[in-house]
Amino acid sequence: MPIFFDEKANSFKLDTPNSSYIIKIMPLGYVSHLYYGGRISDSDVDYLYQCIERPYSTNPDGIKTRDFSLEHLPQEYPCNGTGDFRTSAITIRTEKGNTSTDLRYKSYKIYAGKPKLEGLPAVYTEDEGQADTLELILEDKVSGAEVTLIYTAFRSLDVMTRSVKVTNRSSAPIAIERIMSTSVDFNESEYDFIHLYGTWANERMVSRTKLHHGKQGFESKRGTSSHQHNPFFALAMPNTDENMGEVYGFNMVYSGNHFSEVEVDGFKTTRAIMGINPTDFEWFLERGETFTAPEVVMVYSNKGLGEMSRTYHKLYQNHLCRGEWRYKRRPILINNWEATYFDFDDDKLIHIAKGAAELGIEMLVMDDGWFGRRNDDYTSLGDWFVNEEKLKGGLSSLVERVNAVGIKFGIWVEPEMISPDSDLYRAHPEWCLQVEGRAFTTGRSQLVLDMTRKDVRDYLFKVLSDIFSCTNIEYVKWDMNRHLTEVGSLLIPANRQKEIFHRYVLGVYDILERITLAFPHILFEGCSGGGGRFDPGMLYYSPQIWTSDDTDAMERVKIQWGTSMCYPVSSMGAHVSACPNHQTMRDTSFETRGAIAMSGTFGYELDVNKLSEKEKEMVKKQVHKFKEYYDVITYGDHYRLLDPFKNSLRAAWGFISQDKNEILITFVQIKGEASGPLYKIRFAGADPNKKYQDTATGRIYRGDTLINAGIMIPYILGDGVTYMCHLKTV
Repeated sequence: MPIFFDEKANSFKLDTPNSSYIIKIMPLGYVSHLYYGGRISDSDVDYLYQCIERPYSTNPDGIKTRDFSLEHLPQEYPCNGTGDFRTSAITIRTEKGNTSTDLRYKSYKIYAGKPKLEGLPAVYTEDEGQADTLELILEDKVSGAEVTLIYTAFRSLDVMTRSVKVTNRSSAPIAIERIMSTSVDFNESEYDFIHLYGTWANERMVSRTKLHHGKQGFESKRGTSSHQHNPFFALAMPNTDENMGEVYGFNMVYSGNHFSEVEVDGFKTTRAIMGINPTDFEWFLERGETFTAPEVVMVYSNKGLGEMSRTYHKLYQNHLCRGEWRYKRRPILINNWEATYFDFDDDKLIHIAKGAAELGIEMLVMDDGWFGRRNDDYTSLGDWFVNEEKLKGGLSSLVERVNAVGIKFGIWVEPEMISPDSDLYRAHPEWCLQVEGRAFTTGRSQLVLDMTRKDVRDYLFKVLSDIFSCTNIEYVKWDMNRHLTEVGSLLIPANRQKEIFHRYVLGVYDILERITLAFPHILFEGCSGGGGRFDPGMLYYSPQIWTSDDTDAMERVKIQWGTSMCYPVSSMGAHVSACPNHQTMRDTSFETRGAIAMSGTFGYELDVNKLSEKEKEMVKKQVHKFKEYYDVITYGDHYRLLDPFKNSLRAAWGFISQDKNEILITFVQIKGEASGPLYKIRFAGADPNKKYQDTATGRIYRGDTLINAGIMIPYILGDGVTYMCHLKTV
């Protein structure tokens, strides 16, 4: 079994195909972390930690020497206030107000498979043979807190997941003030810190900096995972690149306030933690109650960033996304938002649908503006009834007309929001998040529904179910267009108001679970002002997410590149939009817009009836190409080849099928040069023993030639020019 308890060494060893993780039970029940890295055979590696007496270090009661200190022990789950002065993973407050926490080993369980997390999305297994789980049960005898550390090691992927449960075993209430889902101590600090930062329309930019003494990290306290800081980071050795070197990835399966921090102490050891943001968080536990923290997915790679990313991609495609759309071919869609904004009616939509159908597009998605009195973004959120001044004859009539021209129908909703100018708000002003006596802050002229309330969730389930079941709706875009302020609930008592941020996320998960189970045939796409909630938690409910509201192809090169650090291409909503682009006013060729959108779910965001005949022919060709390339793009291994964050002039990436028989490479000349160099692309993913033929030129390459010599990119001039090379084995 990949998880083994060595009774002699008093240590636990967890193995994946290429990594090992070792935990040791120390004197007095302290739990120490000894190793995480490339797979090793030994389970007894005590020599990796050496007790050294250090001035000003405190020694636990019961230890007779001065060389054992929690301040320098590489701990598995460090506590607050008992001698470790570094960043702590947990803080529990007792009924008497004390926050000193002291966890000691109690027992363990090892079993095949992976448990579900109550109320939370998580990576899953479909049979017990895919993974194994260790539960380490710790206890704090003073507070009565029992803490269960949950580890799952996958048998075919270099993945370990971590989560934590806290149960109150005392007779008095306790409060959790801080709870991290993972903490890993490293006995060195020569790492680069990689994370994904950004803002609206500029999400998941890649930052790579050298670790320094002290603390560095990021957080979200916006109520969502956010455009600003994705819940992902990696620690990479300085020489690590796409194809070589060690890297440790951390990604949190959570859609709310998150917190990541890496601390380097004076002795150059490193502690990496990730969990719920402790700012404005607290959770009370009465006797016998349990709190479950979200999951963190850890990936180890000794073959560079690319292998780390591909591991995440395979895990999320096969063990996070659910339902029939996990593997079912998704339709090529056209969304009317940038074509019409709020200015549409049923006839205008049918005109777009007819034009799209003639070009091979398979679905029309009706975006914002179809409900209530919604002619702008100042009104009607929450009034989920059809505006029949726009859709004469109602929703069923429109869908029937769309289906009659030969394409499917999808719809946009923003269920978590409410407009002050709405019938729902006038009927239920108590249903939004609010703090008594404090004025509302609006965002996009809207407020946020209190998703902690069951009556709100029940209302949403009823009205959404009525919409989704009244006619043939086959796709739903679930949007959220503002962050949380005045985070209070009229139903939650004063001493539990700090639970609301987390309860909000649990409420969102609850309604999404109910809706997706009730409508398993609908393809759900997540959205939050574009990519403001692009995280594994949302992928559990929607297998694709709108990557960014920025549809400019040149901007999307970086956005999609950064997103691919841990999220598969199959999850990235990507469309060809009109030019000049509505966000940047840039003109980019139709061919380039198509090539870049193909590295995603692919679709269109424009009025096809305004295209020239030449552009319409291009749409037909793009649709045909994407259908031809669909499997290698969607299910193939993704390789990042030329980094646009290091080179402002060009970028390249590629895909290879799982059987290594098909390759697709995309090269983008971001900025043209009057006398630029000829460029070659090496493709590390090719099978060295196979022969590949370029389907356009007929030229044959051996796999080892593609790996070591590469292919030459034809000399191309101009900004935003692309070249695609498609190869198949012969």
